[in-house]
Amino acid sequence: MDPSASLPQALSTQTRTQAPPSSRSLSSGAPPRPPMAHVLASVVGGLCAVGFVGALTEALSQPLILGSFGATSVLAFGFPESPFSQPRNIVGGHMLSTLCAVACGAVLGFNWWSMAVAVALAIAVMHVTRTVHPPAGSNPAIVMLSHASWPFLLKPTLLGALLITAVAVVFNRALPSRRAYPKYWI
Repeated sequence: MDPSASLPQALSTQTRTQAPPSSRSLSSGAPPRPPMAHVLASVVGGLCAVGFVGALTEALSQPLILGSFGATSVLAFGFPESPFSQPRNIVGGHMLSTLCAVACGAVLGFNWWSMAVAVALAIAVMHVTRTVHPPAGSNPAIVMLSHASWPFLLKPTLLGALLITAVAVVFNRALPSRRAYPKYWI
């Protein structure tokens, strides 16, 4: 850099004379940022789904929501075309994962190792039944930590998953872009 040059000139000259960084350093390998319309639709969809189920939970004084439904909303509204986001996977994944956990709790008790067994069993069952839904993988932890029993399968698991799915279907189809959701039901 020429010490007599002004700072803007020096920076301009330096920028022109430096070798360009490799293309590898310019790209992190991460997927491209989605369009803002998609981001906004995802945000509003998640707000509507969790808000609706949360409001029903409060209004009815009935448990209808699980922590894993937040992650379900990320998939159903942010990635509605994904196989993990389809109704079969949302409802089936939550139900089967919770079933595995409640059964493990009933047979093995509620402890760290039965939680691990329940997670492993849930992964296997979701794969075999083609209902993999990653957020449902957290249901065994929820079941074990809350010492949930068989009624937990109906409320909040089944009813909550059905409500989230219903909001996803209505919302995604109502968008101006007319998201093709679901891609399949069964």
